[in-house]
Amino acid sequence: MSITKKSILLIFVILLVDQASKIYIKLNFALGEQVDIFGWFKIYFIENNGMAFGMEIIGKLFLTLFRIVAVIALAYYIRLLIKKQARTGYILTISLVLAGAAGNIIDSVFYGLIFSASEYMGPVATFLPHAGGYAGLFYGKVVDMLYFPIITNDAGQTVFFSPIFNVADSAISVAVGIILIFFRKELNDSLETKKEKDVEPA
Repeated sequence: MSITKKSILLIFVILLVDQASKIYIKLNFALGEQVDIFGWFKIYFIENNGMAFGMEIIGKLFLTLFRIVAVIALAYYIRLLIKKQARTGYILTISLVLAGAAGNIIDSVFYGLIFSASEYMGPVATFLPHAGGYAGLFYGKVVDMLYFPIITNDAGQTVFFSPIFNVADSAISVAVGIILIFFRKELNDSLETKKEKDVEPA
């Protein structure tokens, strides 16, 4: 299988798992509902307007548009890497980043149109409600559900790890970790190439 097909397959699988898990949670859980899987792992449904792990820093529309631009840039970067015959592992790792970013873009762009609002204590959301979705295009909320309260205090409050995230966030985080551990040279080479192009005389 060519590296191009491997990259596309990886992106497709991550998107499929990410969206399948989000749609299932959206249609079967009330907002704030949680299920204990293990003592240190729960399925806990929340929604957010922001970036990975629920951070909210900048405006919603700007954030969604920024994500779209980032995905386009990543797709172009992967194409360049394939042309340059970069290491397979690095190409697939960047593909993970693209898949994660694209997964959250789908929520932001479309979920407001195709789902009704999720409410605390129910009822659960419905797909393609007759009254229309809960928000306009580009204003959907990102579905999060993976919660790992590994360390809690005597009051039951989570000391570590408190963020609630999704498969797309996980793909990005894992990819960044892999790059920092195994592919720093490739990343540095790409950054150096960009700097050289930026300083080239007109």
